Amino acid sequence: MKINIINDCTGLEDSKIEAWKPYIDKLATSFEQRAYAADIPLKIMEDAYATLTFVGADEIRKLNQETRNIDKVTDVLSFPILDMKNGKLSYQDSVIDMEFDEDGNKILNLGDIIINPDKAYENADEYGHGIEREISFLTAHSLLHLIGFDHIESKDEKMMIGAQKQMMSDIGLAIDDEKAELTDHLDDNIAYPAGSIAKHCGYISILGRPNVGKSTFINYITGMKVAIVSHKPQTTRTNIRSIYNTDDSQIIFVDTPGVHNPGNKLGKIMVGNSFSSAKNADAVLLIADGRFPQPGGTEKKLLELCKENNKKVVLAVNKSDDVSKESLLPMIAAYSALYDFVDIVPISAKTGDNVEELLRVLESLLPEGPRLFDSEYMTDQSERTISAELIREQILHFINQEIPHGTAVEIDSFEDKYDDDAKDEYDRKSVVIKATIICEKDSHKAIIIGKNGQMIKRIGTSARINIERLVGCKVYLELFVKVREDWKNNDLLLRSYGFRPESEDGL
Repeated sequence: MKINIINDCTGLEDSKIEAWKPYIDKLATSFEQRAYAADIPLKIMEDAYATLTFVGADEIRKLNQETRNIDKVTDVLSFPILDMKNGKLSYQDSVIDMEFDEDGNKILNLGDIIINPDKAYENADEYGHGIEREISFLTAHSLLHLIGFDHIESKDEKMMIGAQKQMMSDIGLAIDDEKAELTDHLDDNIAYPAGSIAKHCGYISILGRPNVGKSTFINYITGMKVAIVSHKPQTTRTNIRSIYNTDDSQIIFVDTPGVHNPGNKLGKIMVGNSFSSAKNADAVLLIADGRFPQPGGTEKKLLELCKENNKKVVLAVNKSDDVSKESLLPMIAAYSALYDFVDIVPISAKTGDNVEELLRVLESLLPEGPRLFDSEYMTDQSERTISAELIREQILHFINQEIPHGTAVEIDSFEDKYDDDAKDEYDRKSVVIKATIICEKDSHKAIIIGKNGQMIKRIGTSARINIERLVGCKVYLELFVKVREDWKNNDLLLRSYGFRPESEDGL
């Protein structure tokens, strides 16, 4: 077993890699001798190799965006070649495809490991150990990923922790600290059941004007697209609950529609739900746009509401990466004159800059109590509901003017398809979705369909790609368009499309 090392990280000295290489080589030997790939003959394992590449923050963020639809800098990524489960081939009687080296010898490519050393240094500081141990741990962890070990289910996680602990012991860097065994600083997949006690658990209502970055913030912290994002205002229409977990806390964020002057019953429901969320939350996160130096009428109205209800409020100044720090000072002073904030934190919801600090502040405001959701859940929204929103997102993206604001999406059917040998409900082969786009006028319907049906095809194709990322399998999406005049003022239709006052559901 060999690990080929490539340095594609600007600023990372080759001498650093030389210092890490002996541990990496020992890991390769441990990996081979213990023959974790139980269904692969040991002789083949001797001829196996993996490629370890060190990259910068921008490159690993790009890879996360391309492969996981996550705009985030992580410490490590792994890309396996073989289809395996816990060290065993997951298909029967399969022939392993071998490659040939320059001398004509057969070799087996296990896959690629990508490590961001800057993030690895951060981890080493956080966990109080040396960078050699951190690089070795990330490598051992990823080697196990290449042969199908995972930590999504608790039983699989125990196997993986045991295997990586053995490998680290083999190379003389045994894991003594129980906390260092855990993989949650890698992928945040440690499971905490509902009802388990957390130091802090509760609801944070996110308020702000339209298009200020509330949904972008939610998608960043959950690592998946829970809320749709558009450059057009009033994108979010309902209160979306997203769940953020750490060892010590569970924060249920309520992403609310942007507060605006409503021009119809739908708008009144949206604004009413935002206010209801704030009244019932344990604390409020007000997000303001750092490019505007003064609070507007919307922010003043929201702060008046918070004052009336004696709410703890944290102000997040978003898009701080677009302005200088000096220009933020007058804005912060103007907001501070309006409200006694618990804290004011400049952030960039897009890049994640200073988001961790904001989360720490918010955690401290929540009461102690049991987790309200299993930590494997990132939202209380169903796949069906998120799929409808992902379709509407593409309508917002492709169609201009006021037409998108007069549309809704209704899922007519959402059917899971399974192979005969499927083992559980998540082992589905595909999902078949039929959905209807609701619009207000015949002329709008014609624009949504487009000439020769080209527009609705573009909407459907883009939505299908995003839904496949959500559900993790092939999606067949069929779209229809119906006209329902003035549906935004029709109580019956609003309820049938899922728009109703939050007070009817409770927080």
